[in-house]
Amino acid sequence: QVQLVESGGGLVQAGGSLKLSCRTSERSSSSHAVGCFHQAPGEEREGVSCISGDGSTYYADSAKGRFTISRDNAKNTVYLQMISLKPEDTAEYYCVADKTIAAIRWGPDYWGQGTQVTVSS
Repeated sequence: QVQLVESGGGLVQAGGSLKLSCRTSERSSSSHAVGCFHQAPGEEREGVSCISGDGSTYYADSAKGRFTISRDNAKNTVYLQMISLKPEDTAEYYCVADKTIAAIRWGPDYWGQGTQVTVSS
């Protein structure tokens, strides 16, 4: 069982930045890929970014060039740095985990509780 706890959401103006954190349970600190999905009101959940245990990364087209994912295995934490935020980035952001990046993109097994990101225009 992998437990995930997000933090770092909030309200920011367009063009601003936020850094989301996802703390994972100790056993999964380096063995699982960890990523982020978001869900805007009235929309389906979709993948944003993820990082494997060995540091390989994936970014959705909407995140490329603006978001950076990283992990600190010693702290059991994955970070998503978001810059140049746009109103269309407004969504609930969920930390997710599974064995591989491919598994996450297919549909992750583990989900955090979510954190709200609101970008005002």
